[in-house]
Amino acid sequence: MRVPRISRTRYAAVGVVLATAGALALPAGTAVAAPTADSTTGPLMSYVVNTKANHGQVQKVEKAITGLGGTVVQSYEQVGVIVARSNDTKFAEKLRLAKGVDSVGASRTKGIQASDQGKAEVATESATTAAAPGEDPDEAYQWDMRQIGADKAHKISLGSRNVTVGVLDSGIDATHEDLAANVDASQSVSCIDGKTNTDWKAWQPTTSDHGTHVAGTIAAAKNGKGIVGVAPNVKLAAVKVVDDGGFIYPENAVCGFVWAGEHGFKVTNNSYFVDPWMFNCKTDKDQAAISDAVRKAVAFSQRKGVLNVAAAGNENLDLAHKTVDVASPDDTTPGSRPVTNDCLSLPTELPGVIAVSAVGSDGVKSYYSSYGKGVVSVTAPGGDRRFQFPNTPDKDGRIRSTIPGGKYGYMQGTSMATPHVAGVAALLASTFPWASPDELTEMLTSHAESVPCPTGEFNPGGAGTWKATCEGGADDNGFYGAGLVNAEKAVQWWR
Repeated sequence: MRVPRISRTRYAAVGVVLATAGALALPAGTAVAAPTADSTTGPLMSYVVNTKANHGQVQKVEKAITGLGGTVVQSYEQVGVIVARSNDTKFAEKLRLAKGVDSVGASRTKGIQASDQGKAEVATESATTAAAPGEDPDEAYQWDMRQIGADKAHKISLGSRNVTVGVLDSGIDATHEDLAANVDASQSVSCIDGKTNTDWKAWQPTTSDHGTHVAGTIAAAKNGKGIVGVAPNVKLAAVKVVDDGGFIYPENAVCGFVWAGEHGFKVTNNSYFVDPWMFNCKTDKDQAAISDAVRKAVAFSQRKGVLNVAAAGNENLDLAHKTVDVASPDDTTPGSRPVTNDCLSLPTELPGVIAVSAVGSDGVKSYYSSYGKGVVSVTAPGGDRRFQFPNTPDKDGRIRSTIPGGKYGYMQGTSMATPHVAGVAALLASTFPWASPDELTEMLTSHAESVPCPTGEFNPGGAGTWKATCEGGADDNGFYGAGLVNAEKAVQWWR
């Protein structure tokens, strides 16, 4: 999401400016093998290779990769996914014929180059105000927390230190006054290039405010400084999957989900879609392999006890009735192509993932929020700067949260809705520590406040630009899923 257009949002945040197009850097020390005799040399490309999830099988496929002149970047034996590189234009075609290889897919449509430095996001800042008794200074601006009952929940519970929420994003500023106490460096990692790096600097934000903003909504501390998160006492883990160009490539996502499963996270927040395809179609060999790799990593994390929460997107698309994709591939030149419901947004549409739409301060679908009956699980405050204005000191309809450098700023999008849901899930996990991901999902949806479809045509602004059709009843519909998440109910044993 490097341009401020609502239809172009790999991050699920809108109204911000992100990095200009950049390519992925080759890790230092990575050797580029000489091409084989029958190869055609081209740009260095990255691939996800799927095989069976066992040591012996992975080793065989690694040998096949190197035998074709490729390089193994990292192998995830837990899920049977190998990240590989090659400058042979026929590499994928030849590797697909190797014994034990289930699928191979290029994880981007352009070659790997030195990464360009992008511009930082612009998040509108405003000064803090005097706090009411018992409140942090910026709580008056947090209409979103009151909308989901977080202020009432905090009188009962702030969450448990035994619960970790993984923020798969652009990194978290661990020095921020509202986050420092909750960011766990021992559970944080960079997954850029699909390779783990636990160095502190590696998982800090570089070109983006996005991850720090998301983190504050989940778990900014209740400490008399700035804002308060939904679950202000739980731990945060930064899992950096967004490179300096603003891309979340498949291998980064695979790394992030495997890390979450291996490190005991209870919840992950995923405010993005996996690049370079907005929708990955089974009929395309590359996209099918990408889907397989990410699906296996997500399923692994779920088996390890992780509930994954993801944004529905900001294109005002009906995900239950897909017809066209005009934004892919986003790492080169996007074109227009027909798509069907068999083409999936990753990780949002994978089994077991909680898909989140956005509402504004009036509790109505945000003009930009994508939706879909049977796709959206729940809804949460994401903000709406055009058509919905809260009763706050500055009447800003967006979401106020932490940004790097000890600052606070506003953003809006399903990116901002998703961490509200992740925070409520963290409160549920704190209240019910025995609960599995499926049980947390059941509690999350059953505790949600039903929101019926709008009466008549949904057409904010009247021009038809954001027109949408809501399908379903009050307890399950395309705009709001099971309804608006409720933090207060999440901390009450007797509900």
